[in-house]
Amino acid sequence: MVNPKGVRRGTRYMFAKDFKKHGIEPLSTYYRIYKRGDIVDIKANGAFQKGMPFKAYQGKTGRVFNVTKHAVGVVVNKRVRQRVLHKHLNIRIEHIKPSKCRQDFLDRVKANDVKRREAKAQGLSVDLKRKPVEPRKGHLIETSEDYTPQLLAPVKFEIIA
Repeated sequence: MVNPKGVRRGTRYMFAKDFKKHGIEPLSTYYRIYKRGDIVDIKANGAFQKGMPFKAYQGKTGRVFNVTKHAVGVVVNKRVRQRVLHKHLNIRIEHIKPSKCRQDFLDRVKANDVKRREAKAQGLSVDLKRKPVEPRKGHLIETSEDYTPQLLAPVKFEIIA
């Protein structure tokens, strides 16, 4: 077989199960509840061939638009040259998992609410905007009195014959 052109071409390691993760799929995969609007990550499970997404969508994040008995519909953005296409995929639940991409944002919202409540109780105003880390302030370094700075200079290049 010189150059196979099948659907699963080049997926030897992509769809392989992780080390010590073989065997029966845990029931938590099937008990998970997905609703329309949920954000999910596509990660194909090589143990199940039914409802497996195409390899181009491996690792992509999308939004659930439809929920059926065994599968969910997911909208994914796919870049094709200069355009971004909205692809609607029907994927079985073995091949998706809830995304954690919004978790940092949700944690920050909760923390900001707490800060806002505390500031309001004390009668202060609080700035909750994120700011980039500023450069360190300038400072002087104290040395012992008998220390003299050592000057560094490059060694002159010499050709050894």
